[in-house]
Amino acid sequence: MQPHSPTPPGLIAAVGLGSNLGDSLNILQGAIATLNNHAHLWVLAQSHWYRTPALGPPQPDYINGCILLRCCCPALNLLSILHQVEHHYGRVRQQHWGPRTLDLDLLFFGHQIIQTPQISVPHPHLQDRAFVLQPLLDIYPDFQHPVLKQTVRALAHAVSLDGIERISTQSTVPGFEAPPPKSP
Repeated sequence: MQPHSPTPPGLIAAVGLGSNLGDSLNILQGAIATLNNHAHLWVLAQSHWYRTPALGPPQPDYINGCILLRCCCPALNLLSILHQVEHHYGRVRQQHWGPRTLDLDLLFFGHQIIQTPQISVPHPHLQDRAFVLQPLLDIYPDFQHPVLKQTVRALAHAVSLDGIERISTQSTVPGFEAPPPKSP
């Protein structure tokens, strides 16, 4: 995978990644590579990978992480790209909160607040989801939620992170290292 060069101006978007079907880690790494190879996207940072308990019906645990992208297209276009990548990796939307090969959620799109029938940014439930906040804390701790006016760090401290296990510190994106472990 060849990273883009140079990185043009654009908004920074935060994307949550998750998988609990198939070879999840390889699927997630492939999705990041696919996004990084897109003409309008540049992967800037990647969190650690975490094993997290699934919400919803009984199903395997998830592997979750987050990335930061520099994006040179509108939010709705980015959402469409994310859905295309999900489809490419076998995502079928059959059951709400059901198991999936790949889930890509647009968490933030710069400081924009977008509420339409097609898109809701910032993600409306991220402040309640430890499986999003823990990896987001690795790469975007001081970003302030544009609606709640709290940093990712403050939001993460307000939820229980119990049951979330870091499983990888290896970065899959060339050109940067995954952040070092934080002191307790």
